[in-house]
Amino acid sequence: QVQLEESGGGLVQAGGSLRLSCAAPRRSYSTVAVGWFRQAPGKEREFVATMRWNDGFTSYANSVKGRFTISGDNGKNTVYLQMNSLKPEDTADYYCAAGSVASRATSQYDYWGQGTQVTVSS
Repeated sequence: QVQLEESGGGLVQAGGSLRLSCAAPRRSYSTVAVGWFRQAPGKEREFVATMRWNDGFTSYANSVKGRFTISGDNGKNTVYLQMNSLKPEDTADYYCAAGSVASRATSQYDYWGQGTQVTVSS
């Protein structure tokens, strides 16, 4: 069973920064991509960012482009989401997920973490 674990969430003021971490599984053909998603209360889970381990490909949602950065540490099998210039609308539970395709669709990811809460106050 592949397990992922997020950490780094918390409460921050608007304009501040947080770095989320995802302890990802050892890379295989089925976990070559790791993505971050978020879900605000009463809303559907939405794509934030994704990356592929093998070639460094990254992709971002328009709403976070230029503010968030996804990166991976090969030695630690950890994926990070650096979040800068945070806005109240970034408030959500953030989830990391692993799969074989670096996609914006939740259905393309087979393994999910339990989530970490991010609250941005105005």
